[in-house]
Amino acid sequence: MYYIGVDLGTSAVKLLLMEGNGKIEKIVSKEYDLSFPHPGWSEQKPEDWWTQVIAGLKELTSEVDKTKVAGISFGGQMHGLVTLDADDNVIRPAILWNDGRTGKETDYLNTVIGKDKLSQYTANIAFAGFTAPKILWMQENEPGLWAKVAKIMLPKDYIAYKLSGSFCTDYSDASGMLLLDVKNRCWSKEMMDICHVSEAQLPKLYESYEVVGTIKPEVASELGFTNDVKIIAGAGDNAAAAVGTGTVGEGKCNLSIGTSGTIFISSKNFTVDPANALHSFDHADGGYHLMGCMLSAASCNKWWMDEILKTKDYPAEQAGIKNLGENHVFYLPYLMGERSPHNNPDARAMFIGMSMDTTREDMTQAVLEGVAFGLRDSLEVARSQGIKIERSKICGGGAKSPLWQQIIASVMNLKLDILENEEGPGLGGAILAAVGCGTYASVEEACQAIVRVKETIEPDPELIRKYEERYQEFKKLYPTVKSLF
Repeated sequence: MYYIGVDLGTSAVKLLLMEGNGKIEKIVSKEYDLSFPHPGWSEQKPEDWWTQVIAGLKELTSEVDKTKVAGISFGGQMHGLVTLDADDNVIRPAILWNDGRTGKETDYLNTVIGKDKLSQYTANIAFAGFTAPKILWMQENEPGLWAKVAKIMLPKDYIAYKLSGSFCTDYSDASGMLLLDVKNRCWSKEMMDICHVSEAQLPKLYESYEVVGTIKPEVASELGFTNDVKIIAGAGDNAAAAVGTGTVGEGKCNLSIGTSGTIFISSKNFTVDPANALHSFDHADGGYHLMGCMLSAASCNKWWMDEILKTKDYPAEQAGIKNLGENHVFYLPYLMGERSPHNNPDARAMFIGMSMDTTREDMTQAVLEGVAFGLRDSLEVARSQGIKIERSKICGGGAKSPLWQQIIASVMNLKLDILENEEGPGLGGAILAAVGCGTYASVEEACQAIVRVKETIEPDPELIRKYEERYQEFKKLYPTVKSLF
């Protein structure tokens, strides 16, 4: 049988077809537009997601026996606000995870309601990208549109709804809304009251590997699938990526170097970062996880290469970088503001330390190192809580660069396990579909059977020493320039 993982990303949807033994049969990617209506805003049309998912599913299964498709599940960009009216029409473009318009609402939640109460109700505090501040923004700024809202969804759940008719979400993705009682896996009545939403407007909650319904007959007919294809809840992209890298169970770690960058630490037990610099979320395996998220990671390198250097030859730009750990140029990776650990949507990127002998390679190296230093900021928070991490899986577009792998390993002093199939959320979605269809008894069992490490990058002792000195300098920069933002 075949299992499909739908990775609904920020720039494209990637669809993955997997056999039950974990063999990847085919991968298809379909792009869609991203809109920035005002500085710091970020929106997309859910209708575009749906159009490209259907096109992608057709292409993905064009050369296989479609009657063998057993289940579809998801990894999806988190936090986005999708609103539907009583007739299931999309009310406005989705406000995305990297949208920074909610500074006022975030401050209200953190200062007037209070961080202690938020943490008590949800295990987290408010960040500008979370869904609850967006709800408050829409109520304040678009009251006419808000009056029409019958359903509040996250991005991947809109696709699940269109496929199955099931108004659902999973615990991992719901954790990032600031509406979920993460510890007890239920909607927080207190947060619903604070945000003026009813439980009827919120989706039914499922574990990521649970079946939420079957495919609609009319959709099955259009795709050539049978009517009994199961739709499985799926997970937020970082939890799905963790499943795809085998980061499940107790004490495992995954680094994701995608549009955003994350450090993801899985646990069987519920824990909260006392400083709330790290998110405390439910995991797709039925457990929990701590996560630090920086809003711009590989997107920093993409911006530098595509928009500034005007080149697509990334390997050529990195080929001349030789003196790791000796760069005097620093880069703050805050193109879209920053979440962990600074929680400042107004923060911005900058280069510091250039001189007359600074080279193009120095600038490129600074971008790669700046992202690594930003990730280490979150790792240091975890270490301060006594969490011992010595090795990590790594995934995402940026993780394909051998140079970046070595920089990250040495900056963070971690062994990095490189996977045979580095397909992150798409593979995680397919694994969740296989578990939901009963091919595996648990997510952990599925990961043990499917996820394989092909090599390990060891941190270089000399680079560890050099980068320790550079990181201590990097740590001083944000507090020094914060007032400029």
